[in-house]
Amino acid sequence: MKKIICLLLFLTLIICSGYKKPYKYTIDAGKDAFYHNNVGLNYLKDRIYYAAIQEFKIAIQLSPNSQATAIFKNNLGETYNFIGYPDMARVCFEDAIKLYGLNFKYYQNLVECYQTLGITQSKIREYKDSKNPYERIQLGLLYIQSGETRKGVNTLDELCMEEPDLLITPAIRQYLKEVTSKL
Repeated sequence: MKKIICLLLFLTLIICSGYKKPYKYTIDAGKDAFYHNNVGLNYLKDRIYYAAIQEFKIAIQLSPNSQATAIFKNNLGETYNFIGYPDMARVCFEDAIKLYGLNFKYYQNLVECYQTLGITQSKIREYKDSKNPYERIQLGLLYIQSGETRKGVNTLDELCMEEPDLLITPAIRQYLKEVTSKL
């Protein structure tokens, strides 16, 4: 009987001891990349630009070739552009478009960067005869940015008519509504 009581007491102590298996941290680069991107956005909100840039770079290194990387590169480019380094921002925006060319914001940021660098007219000449729909998006935005609003609206509207099934077309149409309402 004594043995049974001791055994029950021992089992009760083990059950009630609160022992847990130790947590094992597993490295998940994709999850960690989003974490660093979010930390970078928080630094950006707090106007700590150097730290934000470093966090975005870490996020890019953890997840180098994914759709999410385009977001990280765009965030890095926006930071560079904001603090006055449009040449570095340009590379980030171009890389973001290469990784995921279906986000209209990336094109707008790139064209704004071209405007800051003063290369709008040379880019218009470069894209003028292109049949590539993504380069035509840039052409239309470049026209609008350079003051030739009607030409830009026509270019983007023609693109929407020719390519109605592109995932980026609704964003272009929304942008056209905003631009034409200002005319």
